[in-house]
Amino acid sequence: MAIIFLMNLPIYDVIGDIRSALLTSNRLILQAPPGAGKTTSVPLALLDEPWLEGKQIIMLEPRRIAARSAAERMAHLLGEKVGMRIGYQIRAEKKLSSDTKILVVTEGILTRMLQSDPSLESVALIIFDEFHERHLHSDLSLAFALQSQEFLREDLKIMVMSATLDTDALQRLLNHPPLITSVGRSFPIAIEHL
Repeated sequence: MAIIFLMNLPIYDVIGDIRSALLTSNRLILQAPPGAGKTTSVPLALLDEPWLEGKQIIMLEPRRIAARSAAERMAHLLGEKVGMRIGYQIRAEKKLSSDTKILVVTEGILTRMLQSDPSLESVALIIFDEFHERHLHSDLSLAFALQSQEFLREDLKIMVMSATLDTDALQRLLNHPPLITSVGRSFPIAIEHL
């Protein structure tokens, strides 16, 4: 069911590019408009990648409702309950297990994870979703993740994705990683004056 859902979304056209880029690079920027499918489809499409090797994908969602909703939608697409392969952790609430492969977290949670365990040995990829909604914690988490990648975990992958990004500044900050752009959906509009 998840594969059929992926094929109906604009992001499907660049999933192969994302997979290829993450095989050769540990940093990636994905720019995709709202509705392209990046939040729910990209993490699911990466579940069987060879570099995952039994580790987790952590996805940062800036808002609690969005974090819970993204986890619920991905779990539904896999035909599972939240807390199995797809889990989430927000302030005062978490649903995860030892089987959790994609963990959706909010900003404060990711910052605390990186402070308490900078190497994040059980994590293969950190996805910063909706990066245009930048806050102190998301910037701090990105700084910690980049520092961890540079000094402790060369194999740690970092992906920044959003609909609206200052890609020039972000590419400079991330040392010019691959930039993948997805198209959105457009629907014809007819204006009638009555």
